[in-house]
Amino acid sequence: MKKLSTILLLLSVRVIVAQVGIGTTTPTAQLDVNGTLRVRTTVLTNNISAAKDSILVVDNIGNVKRVSSKTVFESNLKSCVKGSFNSSSDVTLTLLADACKIGFDFVEFDLNNEFNTTQSEFTAKQDGIYQVSVQIKATSAIAVATNFGVAILKNGTVVNRTSFANVGVVGVNVTPPVRTVTTLVSLNTGDTISFNVLSTLLSLNLLGTREDCNFTINQIR
Repeated sequence: MKKLSTILLLLSVRVIVAQVGIGTTTPTAQLDVNGTLRVRTTVLTNNISAAKDSILVVDNIGNVKRVSSKTVFESNLKSCVKGSFNSSSDVTLTLLADACKIGFDFVEFDLNNEFNTTQSEFTAKQDGIYQVSVQIKATSAIAVATNFGVAILKNGTVVNRTSFANVGVVGVNVTPPVRTVTTLVSLNTGDTISFNVLSTLLSLNLLGTREDCNFTINQIR
């Protein structure tokens, strides 16, 4: 009977000390501190692996957890994207209502993986101010008086564009076949950026070469 009592006592003590509270009588973790924490002495480590994977963070309800330094760094990494067409072949666009989405399907770099090459669309992962630029070049001279341009769209709505009719001299088009536009856009998480070509033509050919047709999206703050 005495042995049984001892076993029961040990089990009860084990349950009691399973969760220890400092500043609280209702601990919710093995050590629950309701107050500040001070560590007077720490040991310096030369273990590179530990430095990469031993950062302590506190969640929104005060729980201390460990994350990798890479996770912390990438959570605050600003957007930086540069893209173009995947093929250097000419790209034919069919226009409806004088506009057509530009099917950029290649990214040279995309730090936060925010550009969808299937939908040719950028989706912001964080609030901020973004600088957006796009350049396109037609494959050949467009007829005189034909409108031709490019636009930047936020959530499907044009926020900036450059579009003008070609100028002719003695019936010959002398306007360069390049159109560019750059603007600053305020984006919230989930907002999208895409690009349209603008023209009164039913179809239009763009150069597929990356140095002629490309875009950049850079978060500045």
